[in-house]
Amino acid sequence: MPDGNSLYGPLDPAPDAGWTSAGPRMGFFTDTSVCIGCKACEVACKEWNAVPESGFDLLGMSYDNTGALTANSWRHVAFVEQPVPAGHRSAAFAGNPTGGSAAATSAAVAAGTGSTGGTTPGVPPGDPDAAARMASPTTATPDATAAGSATRFLGMPGAAPPGRGTGAESRTDFRWLMMSDVCKHCTHAACLDVCPTGSLFRTEFGTVVVQEDICNGCGYCISACPYGVIDQRKGDGRAWKCTLCYDRLGAGMTPACAQACPTESIQYGPLDELRGRAAQRVATLHERGVPEARLYGHDPTDGVGGDGAFFLLLDEPEVYGLPPDPVVTTRDLPRMWRRAGLAALAMTAAAVAAFVGGSS
Repeated sequence: MPDGNSLYGPLDPAPDAGWTSAGPRMGFFTDTSVCIGCKACEVACKEWNAVPESGFDLLGMSYDNTGALTANSWRHVAFVEQPVPAGHRSAAFAGNPTGGSAAATSAAVAAGTGSTGGTTPGVPPGDPDAAARMASPTTATPDATAAGSATRFLGMPGAAPPGRGTGAESRTDFRWLMMSDVCKHCTHAACLDVCPTGSLFRTEFGTVVVQEDICNGCGYCISACPYGVIDQRKGDGRAWKCTLCYDRLGAGMTPACAQACPTESIQYGPLDELRGRAAQRVATLHERGVPEARLYGHDPTDGVGGDGAFFLLLDEPEVYGLPPDPVVTTRDLPRMWRRAGLAALAMTAAAVAAFVGGSS
């Protein structure tokens, strides 16, 4: 532990919280490269946890009508419509063992010059990584690039809205980035440090849960969270957030969101196992021409000691609305208190000296 400060640095949170018979730390790994934005996780979370409905809001932010994590949205599927500048990078999967460039074949189908034959060109049936390859920002085919063409296929063939053309001349240069966001269940959770009633507690699985029956609605945890996850419910005043389905974990069940995810974008299990699986997935994507793939929240030496829910991203964290370098907000409290104490002692000594000097 750095400097003997238990407010930051690597540790196993459940034993540190006093659980003597805790098993392996459990958590989430969310692979955004295979997220299809179906929002099944949002619905499953609401149904299982009886989270109130949020209303039907048209936020004007693409298809993302949830907006953010709130007291009534413990899972939030973000839709990021991202422009891709011309010449973003060279043709992806040009040496694909499935036979040629997936971008070249898909572009031909979208332009009406190729045939799918009932399957996606260049992607074999049952390939679990197909969604990741289709979601990655592919660029011009080798021949088109050599000819100086800027034509790129950036989405699923024939996926345009009704009445809009799907030919090469009518395509726009953008890609979808989708991510199911959730509470990070930090190793060092500032919300736990500042809660005055003990409403927030660390479970035997290493997760962080709010006991709403003893929450007094002070809101300290809301300002302490470096991710802006926790929220107060209107008309209620208490704090609410993801519990990682604590009741299901105690019964040996998978959290509702991971159970409902059709593409296994949300994976649940022992955190060490998930980290190994995630590192392998990133290496696979790099080999397949997706160099921008990176992990977020997996490092136990980062500013929050690593997250119990971490992500594979296809761009910088800021693109997804995540802080690039989160730090537990209570990390410097011991140092601040020491300095405040020294300042108080100095002021007391100065006052005593002034009093003694004035009376002599």
